[in-house]
Amino acid sequence: MSKTAPPFAPPSTLADGARVLITGGAGFIGSHLAAALVMRGCRVSVIDNLSTGRFENIRQLTLDAHFSFAIDSITNESVLDHLVRDCDLVFHLASAVGVELIVADPVHVVESSMFGTRAVLAAANRYRKPVCVTSSSEVYGKSDRVPFSEDDDLLLGPTSKARWSYATSKAAIEHLSLAYHRQMDLPVSVMRLFNTVGPRQRGRYGMVIPRLVRQALAGETLSVYGNGQQQRCFCDVADVVEAMIMLVEHPGAVGSVFNVGSTHEVSILELAERVRALVADYRGVPVASHPSQIAFVPYDEAYGPGFEDMSRRLPSIDRIKKLTGWQPRTSLDETLRKVIEERSGQGA
Repeated sequence: MSKTAPPFAPPSTLADGARVLITGGAGFIGSHLAAALVMRGCRVSVIDNLSTGRFENIRQLTLDAHFSFAIDSITNESVLDHLVRDCDLVFHLASAVGVELIVADPVHVVESSMFGTRAVLAAANRYRKPVCVTSSSEVYGKSDRVPFSEDDDLLLGPTSKARWSYATSKAAIEHLSLAYHRQMDLPVSVMRLFNTVGPRQRGRYGMVIPRLVRQALAGETLSVYGNGQQQRCFCDVADVVEAMIMLVEHPGAVGSVFNVGSTHEVSILELAERVRALVADYRGVPVASHPSQIAFVPYDEAYGPGFEDMSRRLPSIDRIKKLTGWQPRTSLDETLRKVIEERSGQGA
């Protein structure tokens, strides 16, 4: 740490009056985090360029005197500097999202992740503000060693395939974040989020649950990519937000990486069948009479030639559970019902 750098003074709790900045706060997860913090009495500021976030996600929050927002990029140094200077803690969520966007626009994915994170860390270090950086389970790449533990080796695909640009950029920002902690003594914690789902998530960039729910509500064919046997763990966004808050309030989280996700695996084919059944139940009709069918879509057709996917993505959550006691509390069916109800209210 520089001899001239003042010591940081992190808030002991995110209680009434704590000033929190959320980058990417108009996004799916960020907007839920913002709402939870406002309910706790925090003063929440959001910066989001709305490239993948939506103003509608935070519209209701703008009515609260404890909430403010800036529609801008985190690479706008003057705006970011002002926001970081006036906060007590930064949640860094701003990032490109979704497999479709990763494949279609890898330049944006890499640049927004790496340059944006560098800007946030530099500003936080300038004013000695704690930072919680969100990473992704994508960093585990093609590893088949499950459950994934935070200190496992990573197995990323070749740079010739755009599919792995997101994973590579996320691994890079983890390295940068932890380097700021080790070299500058900046209080940084890193959270590797696994599949997070819930209301406000959209299928625009390849998110599987909102896509399947939309198709089922419209009576369309449910598209299952690949053979449908790939397994994933889906964690409700409310549980993820709880984990994020618990970690930033625990001093033992500083300088460490934590998996945050569910440990309940489900195949994508089974997921589609459950969505179909729950939509039928929501409408009070027998599942056999629901018009939606399930069709398999080859990866090459969905994402282009040479797309690679992982058969399983199962986290070990021993580290966060041991430190904070956190574990997911919401079942997948509960989450699916919430998504179906929200989507039905908006029209299929």
